[in-house]
Parts: sequence; C-alpha cells; structure tokens
Amino acid sequence: MTSTAPAKSPAPNSHGRVSEPMYHPTTPEIAARRKELAPEIHDAFEAFGRAVFADGALPEKTKQLIAVAVAHTTQCPYCIQVHIKNAKKAGASKAEVAEAIFVAAALRAGGAAAHGGMAMRLYDEA
Repeated sequence: MTSTAPAKSPAPNSHGRVSEPMYHPTTPEIAARRKELAPEIHDAFEAFGRAVFADGALPEKTKQLIAVAVAHTTQCPYCIQVHIKNAKKAGASKAEVAEAIFVAAALRAGGAAAHGGMAMRLYDEA
C-alpha cells in the first residue's frame, strides 16, 4: 500500500537551492489508490475530462491551448505537463503554445495592474 503522507520538504543545499523536485510525479500506485478510495467520483471526473476536451464548438486543439494557458496561470506543473503533451498531440505548434503562455502572462500582469490601482486608492483613503 502506498503511503499518503506528504513528502518531506527537501533541505536546501549549501548554495541555498533545493536539490530535490518540489513536485513529485503521481505514480500509477497513487492513482490506483485514489480510484480505489473514490471510484464513482474518479470515473465521473474522468468522463468529465473526456467530455470537456472533445471537439465541440471549440476544437480540441483550441481547448488544449486554453488549458496550457490556464495551467500556467494556476501554476500547476502536472497540468502543464499533461496539456503540453495533449496540445502537441492535437496539432498545436510550439509557436501556438508559446503564444498561449504569453496570453496567460498578460492576464496575470493585468490582474496585478488592476490591483495596483486599488492599492493606490486604498493608500489615499488610509
């Protein structure tokens, strides 16, 4: 049986850098255990994912490029890994992936700029 205890954070090396990855990949054993613990929810989630990314009003390639951008915005390394692979498989070019990432970056920067305006107003009110 696979332990569900969180991995210990690795100690920094002599240069202050962490020598182990922060995000450990989910193993097939962990995935199987999660499915075993909540099979109906697991199956529903898998079906939802298949339905979401199927061709519809938006083609799969576009949906995968959206997913790449969102994954960068949410900063989920697992999502980035999966959706880069799926975007390439759906026919997205490296240039399209790069542009999607810059769209995500622009939205993140826009949020900071918008909140910066709020901070200036709050400063004046304080």
